[in-house]
Amino acid sequence: MNTTALSSATPVRYDPAVETFRDDEAQTQTDLVATLVDMEKTMADHTGHAMRAVHAKSHGLLRGELSVLDGLPETLAQGLFASARRYPVVMRLSTPPAEVLDDRVSLPRGMALKVLGVEGPRVDGAEGGSTQDFLFVDGPVFSAPDAKGFLRTLKLLAGTTDKAPNAKRVLSGVLQGVEKAVETFGGQSGTLIALGGHAETHPLGATFFTQVPIRYGAYIAKLQLAPVSPALLALENAPLDLAGKPDGTREAVADFIRANPAVWELRVQLCVDLERMPVEDASVEWPQALSPFIAVARITADPQEGWSEALAREIDDGMAFNPWHALAAHRPLGNVMRARKAAYAASSDYRSERNGCPLHR
Repeated sequence: MNTTALSSATPVRYDPAVETFRDDEAQTQTDLVATLVDMEKTMADHTGHAMRAVHAKSHGLLRGELSVLDGLPETLAQGLFASARRYPVVMRLSTPPAEVLDDRVSLPRGMALKVLGVEGPRVDGAEGGSTQDFLFVDGPVFSAPDAKGFLRTLKLLAGTTDKAPNAKRVLSGVLQGVEKAVETFGGQSGTLIALGGHAETHPLGATFFTQVPIRYGAYIAKLQLAPVSPALLALENAPLDLAGKPDGTREAVADFIRANPAVWELRVQLCVDLERMPVEDASVEWPQALSPFIAVARITADPQEGWSEALAREIDDGMAFNPWHALAAHRPLGNVMRARKAAYAASSDYRSERNGCPLHR
């Protein structure tokens, strides 16, 4: 895919009317908050320490620098990316469950990006902050079309939180085999991957996606985080040996980043057709044939420790990654993102209260 040339189609301009609100959204959000906090409480009661309701286990904790590219055209020079500037960033690589599982339970990987020292008008509720957070997953679409669908899946998972870890590891091995069979015939099952069928590959070779849209200044977009440095590209689909290594993913990330610099491109896919690139259905992949991902910035991480108990206290325990920590120019859009606003805030508040330590927002 050519990521250097703009699509010939005209980008859709942002208008509040692109979002469609549902009558049952408030109830769905209430139920989602209750389910997530209950998962947090279950694990906190068991471990004595409150962790995230989702993405509790980190595999990499990195610091780097984001450099906005110079000479971007008007459609891409928006919000944070309006001018060629450099910002410090924090990156957190993780997996979804509320519990810290053996890595042989192979799940999707998330990459949270926190851009520091950001200036400009902010979304409601983020006043006084100076960060811009973007949340990525190593797949292009969300596991459900909307928050209600996600809530149904989450309730099923909530019932298994802190239960039968060995059974989950065995099931994951079975699901990985089934997913390989599906892929042999040219398909892919997001459900199988989400339940433990993700391939046991090196996460630093993956390409990550926001999956759900955000406002992109005057326009609407999804973002992609793609490896571009040679050492990262060499890790694409590289297998991990996790035998006897419950934290083998974390070890592999730390081994790599101690010896190698890492460079990613941050790319933008502008919405050019609201029917084929919907805002409210997060399960639809936006066609790259209509609008390719185009580079707007680079992120560089120099060799560093990658993970440690001290970094975990500083970043896992001390920071909240939330897409609503945002500039008004990058306001989250759609049903899933609206539900995340209340859910992430409630999760952070519970962790702060339970652990007796305020989070850096």
